[in-house]
Amino acid sequence: MTKTAKGAVELTARQSRFVDEYLVDLNGKQAAIRAGYAERSAEGTASRLLSNAKVAEAIAQRKAQRSERTKVDADYVLHRLVEIDQMDVADILADDGSILPIREWPMAWRRTLSGLDVSELWEHNGDTREQIGLLKKIKWPDKVKNLELLGKHVDVQAWRERQEISGELKTTAPTINITRE
Repeated sequence: MTKTAKGAVELTARQSRFVDEYLVDLNGKQAAIRAGYAERSAEGTASRLLSNAKVAEAIAQRKAQRSERTKVDADYVLHRLVEIDQMDVADILADDGSILPIREWPMAWRRTLSGLDVSELWEHNGDTREQIGLLKKIKWPDKVKNLELLGKHVDVQAWRERQEISGELKTTAPTINITRE
């Protein structure tokens, strides 16, 4: 067994290595292989380790520590989704329709922009060429996907299917006569 910090779960060295590797990509089979377990039985080993209470607790503790360290939790994710939903193209355009310099864009735009393509436009006049403009293409995040993710949030539940059932349910319970002999 490995020595553990106060409040941490006590695991074998290989179990601890499995926990480390599992947190890399949340792939149990690959984590088992990287932790030194046999490749041919890695899937079964991963299943067994993930159902082990001590290993599961260690994974949960490490995930909680990571969330605390990175400050990324459900509130953070929801806040960022709302930020994306509220992005307005007018925030990055000047009054004449030209695109503002990137340093003047709101932080939400700078953080979540999916793509920016700038192409120079040239005109050829014999042996010379002259730049006649720039073509700027901006791709923002998929707003429909973003709304879908917002809708799946526990408190919103916009995409939850609802079914109403009405009617009358009658049951007759069987009667059994029990006598004492």
